[in-house]
Amino acid sequence: MSPSPLLVVEKHGHTALLTIANPPANTWTRDSLAALKDTVAALEADPELYALVLTGQGDKFFSAGADLKLFADGDKRVATEMTMLFGEAFEALSAFRGVSIAAINGYAMGGGLECALACDLRIAEAQAIMALPEAAVGLLPCAGGTQHLPWLVGEGWAKRMILCGERVDAATALRIGLVEEVVSQGGARDAALALADKVARQSPSSVKACKTLVQRARLAPPAHNLIHERELFIKLFDTEDQQEGVQAFLAKRPPLWKNR
Repeated sequence: MSPSPLLVVEKHGHTALLTIANPPANTWTRDSLAALKDTVAALEADPELYALVLTGQGDKFFSAGADLKLFADGDKRVATEMTMLFGEAFEALSAFRGVSIAAINGYAMGGGLECALACDLRIAEAQAIMALPEAAVGLLPCAGGTQHLPWLVGEGWAKRMILCGERVDAATALRIGLVEEVVSQGGARDAALALADKVARQSPSSVKACKTLVQRARLAPPAHNLIHERELFIKLFDTEDQQEGVQAFLAKRPPLWKNR
């Protein structure tokens, strides 16, 4: 499964490993953004895949985002097209039914960081640097950055990064909640795959329902969502996974998930 040479896709058990492969800075292009959207759709349709890990090729860049040469002539048609492609790709990534993990193996700048923000979890290598520098060139983060970043790090740090152009290193990113784990250089990919392996032990039906509820918390207060929590709990009793999970636990054996 590899719809574009700019986005290499490998299967590791129940996990798909996606590698942004556009050296030297792994910038996003029309083709790679379309490939990401199509790939996520294909993964959604594969009942054997429960998680995806996204990383960058090489040891310096996760992704530097968009190539600014695209916007050098001020063509609004190009800007509109790219904005839509970024939005569709990263929104598809955010909506993936399983668990998505960004293995940040270097610089994650602009649209590169926004891609990581669209994932459920982020693991950064110690040398990684993260920033949303768009305002420094007369632009703004248009692929979810102004919305996802404050949710993770709070309004203050989001404003420091977006309005002041402040870059953060991995240690700071961990402290402010931008990433959940920091590993040594070269270790993000394996750490992310190991975390994805833990996902495979969970019921995929339950993971999908839980992820839906957690993401709804961004849109409405708990009082609104508590009824949905109970409703989805009851709906899980219609799944084979629920029966398998309980029976496996009582029999003291590993469950055999069917994702239905």
